[in-house]
Amino acid sequence: MDPKFVRAEELGIRLEVVRGLSIWEAHPSPRHQRAVDRIRASIRPDERAGTPCTCVHLADVYVAFPDGSLKRPDVSVFCREPDELDDAVTLLPEAVIEVVSKGYEAKDLEIGPGFYLSQGVKDVLVFDPTSLLVLHATKAGTERATSPSERRLHCGCVVTI
Repeated sequence: MDPKFVRAEELGIRLEVVRGLSIWEAHPSPRHQRAVDRIRASIRPDERAGTPCTCVHLADVYVAFPDGSLKRPDVSVFCREPDELDDAVTLLPEAVIEVVSKGYEAKDLEIGPGFYLSQGVKDVLVFDPTSLLVLHATKAGTERATSPSERRLHCGCVVTI
């Protein structure tokens, strides 16, 4: 891993690089972490989908995207275990879920969805735990809902946000 990312982690800062732009963010609050834990606990295969996705999900891992960007989605959903164990994951997530942190709304609501979709992620979910807003962005458009909301993902997984 690039030394600047290791140093950022030591300082308690999350660093992402999106299309060459460095984005710094403080570590998540307890409200944020609890929301991520609840969401991850709800991820499961959709029995109605009949697809072989195992709905593997990882929290807060670096993902290296095709354009060279490096991001840390709050939750990344894969249909198989990524190969990387000690470095950034290069397997493209089927879905990503972001939980909005106070002060970083633009990063999660304005930058994230368009970026992820442009990289080939099929489902982008953004949850604001303060307003209970749930955004579900796909290539077909964006749906708004209020939490709790059950969302079916293109990969054959279901998540409750």
